[in-house]
Amino acid sequence: MWKTLDDIDVTGKVVLTRVDINVPVRDGRVTDATRIERIVPTIRDILDRGGEPVLLAHFGRPKGKVVPDMSLRVTVPALEAALDRRVRFAADCIGAEAETAIGALGEGEVLLLENVRFHPEEEANDEAFARQLASQGDIYCNDAFSAAHRAHASTEALARLLPACAGRQMQAELEALERALAEPDRPVVAIIGGAKVSTKIALLENLIDRVDVLVIGGAMANTFLAARGSEVGRSLVEHDMLDTARAIADKAAGSACELILPVDVATADRLEAGAERTTHAADACPADKMILDVGPDTVERINRALEGAHTLVWNGPLGAFETQPFDDGTRAVARRAAELTRSGGLMSVAGGGDTVGALNGAGAADDFTYISTAGGAFLEWLEGRTLPGVAALENGA
Repeated sequence: MWKTLDDIDVTGKVVLTRVDINVPVRDGRVTDATRIERIVPTIRDILDRGGEPVLLAHFGRPKGKVVPDMSLRVTVPALEAALDRRVRFAADCIGAEAETAIGALGEGEVLLLENVRFHPEEEANDEAFARQLASQGDIYCNDAFSAAHRAHASTEALARLLPACAGRQMQAELEALERALAEPDRPVVAIIGGAKVSTKIALLENLIDRVDVLVIGGAMANTFLAARGSEVGRSLVEHDMLDTARAIADKAAGSACELILPVDVATADRLEAGAERTTHAADACPADKMILDVGPDTVERINRALEGAHTLVWNGPLGAFETQPFDDGTRAVARRAAELTRSGGLMSVAGGGDTVGALNGAGAADDFTYISTAGGAFLEWLEGRTLPGVAALENGA
């Protein structure tokens, strides 16, 4: 079992803290500080306990080379604003510059080291590079769940070299996911949307064995509809995935998992804001139309499933939510899930970039039990994979 900050004495210790502050930047300024805000509780906790937080992070994909436009220095003002204190910066994550900056760290100060991916050894999970990092600190704290699916030096090897623990965000993420799938309060409903079946085969196959109701929406539902012979017009369909969709549906039929596909759909002749939205039975999309959202009867069916559930896991929108009026289905289900969560009857966990955007757009995100900002790591966890960054915490020094 992984440890938390509650299990390790950080007093007077340099705590190498792996964070994810790979935030969007425009014209030299951070435009969305959500990921920075998420790490604040961990940093403040380390400071309050008398530790010295030294932040390790990546930024962009410099591919092992120093790329000035991918320097973490740009995040310092946003970090200082979020933490309400000075944040020092070192222009390398190892070597004399990093060691000098760590040695000069004053009480109550935070140090950010330069992009670990400026070194090719980081993504190679190089042991010698990890030892250089480890030599600069006393404790390792991983608060970057979103990078936990990568076996990199700062996420995997380093955890095996120092006393290691999960930060507050990592802890919250793991506890929420364990409550949702490892030891859930049943019945469990999973809503899986998005564009392509091909990117979520492992996810769907894993969930069939772990949830009571599996809802498939988004454009990937079109492939399932086409696989059973329904007319889908000009809708986005993965024709090479029809056999796979049939196999997944057959597996669900032979299990205790109820598979919910659209029973009615919203269509239009083009994906464009303000396009005329019409509703048809799921097997009767006109030849000149495309399916862009679920219909009201499908929304009602999904909401009935939620009303009988105790746990919800959600990844992917039900329709083309970025374009009105094809956000109606996602909004309606999101708001019902939020209401049920708020009333205490539902434990709800959601993740994935599009999902978070859709729930925010519906005004429902704040009422969900937990919203994951992780992308690939969240999906791989749902697929049942072992995440190297988490396993390293469990088996670390």
